[in-house]
Amino acid sequence: MVTVVLASDNRGKLAEFEALLAPLGVTVRPQGAFAVPAASEPYGTFLENALAKARHAARLTGLPALADDSGLVVPALGGAPGVFSARYAGEPKSDARNNDKLLAEMAALEGEARRAYFYACLVFVVHGDDPTPFVAEGRWWGTIAEAPRGTNGFGYDPLFIDPESNQTAAELTRDEKNRRSHRARAVARLVAAWPELSAALPTATVRS
Repeated sequence: MVTVVLASDNRGKLAEFEALLAPLGVTVRPQGAFAVPAASEPYGTFLENALAKARHAARLTGLPALADDSGLVVPALGGAPGVFSARYAGEPKSDARNNDKLLAEMAALEGEARRAYFYACLVFVVHGDDPTPFVAEGRWWGTIAEAPRGTNGFGYDPLFIDPESNQTAAELTRDEKNRRSHRARAVARLVAAWPELSAALPTATVRS
């Protein structure tokens, strides 16, 4: 078994990563379990923020670290909410207020203008100064509903309509979402690369 620290304390993300990585024999623990404070995310790109978070968690725990920076991108809004997805409506963070703001911003948009995608940038580092971080990305295209639907998931899930099922991400079961989501697509690339990545892990991080 390999223990990896997740550079987040978001319960929704933790549950998704646990389910997606369990088949690899990877135990995912949130950074809060090691008293690691949240890293600063001052950057304008998902990649820079994810890398900063992964390095921060790895340095403070001495463990391999996994971070993702993800959000919703609406091309008709110039890419917003983008890297500000979690704080789109300001502080304190609130999914409900973020969703309300997004609906207000898109009230006059119809048809193709309501297209959007969830984006995830995933970074894995063996240690805090890893010179060759692994990076993977995933995109999940859909459209924005005119009102929230569903009670599963978190974030913008109640507004994001999956084109294959015509259900929002919040109406999908966890297993269904894990097969389709942006995060699942990024993790699939991590899974494919895992044999090579795990070979670089210090033996102290691996448990039988």
